[in-house]
Amino acid sequence: MLRANVSVPDMKLDADSCLSPVPSDPCAIVILGATGDLTSRKLMPALFSLYRNRGLPESFLIVGCGRTPWSDEVFRNRMADAIRAVHGGNLSEWQSFSNRLYYRALNYLDARSFADLARLLSTLETKHLTRGNRIFYLALPPSLYGPTALHLGDAGLGAESREGGGGARIVLEKPFGTDLATSRQLDQDLHEYFREHQVFRIDHFLAKETVQNILMFRFANSIFEPIWNRRYIDYVSIRANEQLGIEHRSGYYESTGVLRDMFQNHMMQLLALTAMEPPPRFEAELVRDEKAKVFSALRPFPVHAYDDALVLGQYAAGIVSGRPVPAYRGEAGVDSHSLTPTYAAMKVYLDNWRWQGVPFFISSGKRLSKKRTEIAIQFKPVPHAMFRNTLGAPISANRLILGIYPQERITLTFQTKNPGATVCLRTVTMDFDYHQNYSGPVLDAYEKALLDCMLGDQMLFWRQDGVELSWAFLSPILDACETCGDREQHLYPYAAGSKGPNERYRLYRTAAAPGPIAPEP
Repeated sequence: MLRANVSVPDMKLDADSCLSPVPSDPCAIVILGATGDLTSRKLMPALFSLYRNRGLPESFLIVGCGRTPWSDEVFRNRMADAIRAVHGGNLSEWQSFSNRLYYRALNYLDARSFADLARLLSTLETKHLTRGNRIFYLALPPSLYGPTALHLGDAGLGAESREGGGGARIVLEKPFGTDLATSRQLDQDLHEYFREHQVFRIDHFLAKETVQNILMFRFANSIFEPIWNRRYIDYVSIRANEQLGIEHRSGYYESTGVLRDMFQNHMMQLLALTAMEPPPRFEAELVRDEKAKVFSALRPFPVHAYDDALVLGQYAAGIVSGRPVPAYRGEAGVDSHSLTPTYAAMKVYLDNWRWQGVPFFISSGKRLSKKRTEIAIQFKPVPHAMFRNTLGAPISANRLILGIYPQERITLTFQTKNPGATVCLRTVTMDFDYHQNYSGPVLDAYEKALLDCMLGDQMLFWRQDGVELSWAFLSPILDACETCGDREQHLYPYAAGSKGPNERYRLYRTAAAPGPIAPEP
């Protein structure tokens, strides 16, 4: 491997300015669903890390809400255990942080519970001087998003501003509905009391540093943008492979499947960042305008003959990381005859000037051989084989890989001559490690997302038009896959620990390589 000699300025002096561009306003962060897994594994460790890195405002408080009748002290102890599990035994500054933590038992379907919450917040805001700024994070089952938003509004907690200043923001995780109709109903419930700029539809994939870097890589470097189009690119491969199965989420996953769980949100966003046009300025609404144009350009899916454009799979029993794991149908809570897909590979096209005719291969699945997320740009072969009388083998085309996980890096493969008297080519790789020469604080995805919520920056969050355009593309596919009479014949088993069903290879045909190929390095 040829490691790039990349000169990167020393970031030590600018580390704090990179963490937060401006101080956020004082705020109360209300986590609804605070007894759940998301809060203990992601949200609270992220908030504590921000606190230790001076990423939270000077005046703040955190209120956890859940059905379980905990006291403030029990909640603080549970959160200390959760943070210890993530950050190890280092709980420096925990005492001062925990003094801002409170808990309120809440019935999500009872309006009186929300009225009690409103009174508690008013009291705590006076004590902690948070000026009425509130962030409501819905760490809840998606079925509760709409009712909770309506109850918050009925209790007067959804106001954009109040006398003396302050305002509310509401944050919710994917999925944003289960199809186009339900996403519109959810949007209607949210907008009963919250305006669009108050709504933050979080997609933690977008908050990953290397995902954000895609735009910087494309639009801050003039050497790549001129070749980022159909004239030079053969195909694009976007994949997000997971080693884990469904864990303890069978109820959710059985009603969702891989297309709803990954494609409607994460994979569509990676597609948009890879394919979008440069916005006139790096501003949230302008960037989201360009993303919406990508979704609008998606060629309607061939639902009546989708075998050449879609492969669905479900994991069977196998070996992952040296240990046996059960089949999907053997997981606790899963129907023994379930037809829920856990893997999907899809070939899509964008009907626009830049990308006409270039296939985008998008794949994601559970219980695969490695956890790996990356975007591969496969360039076209050289147009003229001038070495055909010298070399006995075809010349490999260049490939650019934007690694997101586990290695946050950018690699570019190209051809060079081997040393010696004989003309022999070899493929070498120029490699850049994303964290090279940087020693400042590194925000994880939830830290970045929470920080942006406090700052009111919606750059990395979904806008409703993008949500609807994404569902409009996927809903016909879901209808065709879930209603066809031979559904089981189109669901291919693959062994846990493998790379997915072998049927995926039939998708990978391009103009430069008409036979079946695998868009994998």
